[in-house]
Amino acid sequence: MTAKRKISAKELDELHDSGADISAYLDYSKARRPGLEIQRVNVDFPVWMIASLDREAARMGVPRQSVIKFWISERLTEGRAWMTNESQAPMHISVARSPKSPTRPR
Repeated sequence: MTAKRKISAKELDELHDSGADISAYLDYSKARRPGLEIQRVNVDFPVWMIASLDREAARMGVPRQSVIKFWISERLTEGRAWMTNESQAPMHISVARSPKSPTRPR
C-alpha cells in the first residue's frame, strides 16, 4: 500500500467542497461504519416459516437471509417512524360497555 499524503482537515474540506477527488487522502483500511457492525444471531423458526421464507426468497431471487433482514429492517423502520412522530402513532381506543350489555353471548 502506498503512503497517503497528509493534509489538514481544512484542506480536505476545501477539496471535498470543490468536488475534487479526495480518495488519495483517505485510508480505507481503517474505515468503519458505526452502528452497522455485524453481530451473528441464531433464531429458530418453525418448518412452515422456513418453507414460506424460501418461497418468498425464490420469488424475489435472493437468499433467505436477505428476506429475513429486509423484513425485520422494514418493520423496525416503520416502528421508529411512528415513535418519532406522535401524530402518526397508533391510537388505543377503549370501548366502554353498557352495564346492561352482556360480556359474552348466552
